[in-house]
Amino acid sequence: MASSGRRRSLLHHTSSRHDLELRAAAPHFGRRRFFTITAAAAALAFTTNLPARGAAGSSELDAARIPSDPFTLGIASGDPLPHSVLLWTRLAPAPYQADGGLPGQYVAVQWEVATDERFALTVRTGVAIAYPEYNHSLHVEVDGLDPDRVYYYRFKAGTWISETGRTRTAPATTAAAATLTYAAVACQAYFDGYYTVHRHLAQDDVDVVFHLGDYLYEYAVNSVGGHRNYTDRKLPDLFNHEATTLEDYRLRYALYKSDPDLRAVHAAHPFVITWDDHETENNYAGVISENNDPPETFLLRRAAAYRAHWENHPLRNAQLPSGPDMRLYRRLHWGTLAQFDVLDTRQYRSDQLYNDTKHVVVGPEVDDPSRTMTGAAQESWLIDGWHASEALWNVMPQQVCFSQRKLDLNAEAKMSMDAWDGYRASRRRILDGAKSAGVENLVVMTGDVHVGYAFDIKDDFDDPASTTLGTEIVATSVASGRDGAERPPTWDTYLKANPHLKFYDGRRGYVRVTLDRQKARADFRTVSAVTTPGAPITTAASFVTEAGNPGLKPA
Repeated sequence: MASSGRRRSLLHHTSSRHDLELRAAAPHFGRRRFFTITAAAAALAFTTNLPARGAAGSSELDAARIPSDPFTLGIASGDPLPHSVLLWTRLAPAPYQADGGLPGQYVAVQWEVATDERFALTVRTGVAIAYPEYNHSLHVEVDGLDPDRVYYYRFKAGTWISETGRTRTAPATTAAAATLTYAAVACQAYFDGYYTVHRHLAQDDVDVVFHLGDYLYEYAVNSVGGHRNYTDRKLPDLFNHEATTLEDYRLRYALYKSDPDLRAVHAAHPFVITWDDHETENNYAGVISENNDPPETFLLRRAAAYRAHWENHPLRNAQLPSGPDMRLYRRLHWGTLAQFDVLDTRQYRSDQLYNDTKHVVVGPEVDDPSRTMTGAAQESWLIDGWHASEALWNVMPQQVCFSQRKLDLNAEAKMSMDAWDGYRASRRRILDGAKSAGVENLVVMTGDVHVGYAFDIKDDFDDPASTTLGTEIVATSVASGRDGAERPPTWDTYLKANPHLKFYDGRRGYVRVTLDRQKARADFRTVSAVTTPGAPITTAASFVTEAGNPGLKPA
C-alpha cells in the first residue's frame, strides 16, 4: 500500500494524464452521456489510436533499416492446442523508449516453425505485420501442426534473427495422454529481486507453464531496480512512478521483459497467462478501483492496462480486448488426461467487504448470494464445462486463495476479504457445481500470497472430518516479498488454525505438478534468495493425491 503522500502524488499524476485523454475525447459525446461508464469505454477509441483488426494504419518501414536488434524483449509461445500454438514477439530496438525505438510505421516480420533446432525441417513459415498501433507486437496463430509434438520457432526482421524458442502442441482432445508435467508461477515484482526462479524453471523439463497473475506490478521502479540494487546500470526515471496510462504500462512491460531470466523461461516453454490485480491496480474489483476513483476514470486506466497486457503476452486474437473489457477466461485440454479452466477473478467480481481489510466473517452480507468472484457468465461457463468434461483431472488455474484460511486462533478468526473467504456464497456455488458435475479429481492452482501452500479442499472447512473435494496448490512468488523465509512468523498459527492446510513455506520458487492416470504429484521448488542473483534451487516438499481419492499425502 502506498503512503498517503505518495498516493496524493499518484492521484495528481493519474488525474492530469487522464483528464487530458478525457478532454480530447469529449467532443465526441454529449455532456450528459460522456460522464458514464459506457462513454468512458467509447472514449478509449479516440485516445489510444486502435485500428480495426488487420487494418494497415500506416506506411511500411523497410526492416533492413532497423539499426539494432529489435528482439530485445524476447519471444514467447502460448495456449497450446492439438494443432496450433500462438507465437509472440514485440519489436523494440530501444525498449525503454515509448515507441520502442521504431517510427510509426508497420514492419513485415518473417516467422518459421521447425521440428529441429537448426530449422533443417521447417514445417510452417509466414509473414506477419507488426503494427505501431499495437506497439509493434506480433501474435501469430500457427495452425496445421501435429498434436503432442515439440516444435522450434524464430522470427526475422530485416537482417535481425531472434533467439530460438521451444514450444509444443497439446495431445489430440480424445487421446488418452499418459502424463503431463506443468509448472505454476506467480507474482514477480521486478523491484523485489532477481528472476532466479525463472532461470531454474527454464532448465526444468515441463510441458507448459501457467502464470497465475501479477506478472507485472504497477508500482514505481527506481534507478537501481529496487532491491536488485544495481551497481552496473541506472534505470531511467520514466519507471519511477506508478503506471496508469497506456504508455506507462507498455514501458513497464518492456522493463520486465528485458530481464534475461524471464526471456529464457519464455523461450524454453509455452505459457498460459492469466492476470490478477497488479497488472492494472492493487486489489481492484471489477469497475471499482482501490481508491474509489470515478468509474469512467478507472475504466480508462483498466482499458490501457488490458490492452498493454494483450500486446505483451502470447495471447490469441480471442483475447484481444475491446476497450476496458477482455475475455481472458478460457479452456484448454491435454487429451483426456486434463481439462484446464483458466479463471479471471478480477474483472467481474463484487467489491470486497469491510473496505478490503482482514475481518471476521460474520453477518448476512458475507453469504449474500448476489456477491460473486467470477460473475454469473463465467461461473456458468465453468460449471457447464465440468458437466461436459471427459478429463480425468479437472484443473482450475486462478488467482487468490480458494480454501478457507483463518489468519489467527480466535474463536471468530479474521480472514482475507480479497480471497474467496470474502465471497463464500460464490465459493459454495463452485463447490456444489463440481459435486453436481461428478468432478472427482479437482485441482485448484493459485498464486497471489507470496508463499507456498498445499490445502485439502473440504466440503465444510469448519469440519475437518467433512468430505475432501479436491486439492489446492498455491505457488509462491517468483520475486515478490523479496527472499522470504522457510517458516514465516505466521507459520505455526496458520497450520493450527487450518487443519486442512498441509504445507506452508515462505520462500520464493515455483510448483511443478505431474499428472498421470493414477495420481497428481506436486513438487514445491524453492530458492534461498532473490535479492542476490544465482541462488540454487531445491525441492522443499512433495505431495501426491490419488485419482479418485482426494487428499494430500507426503510423497
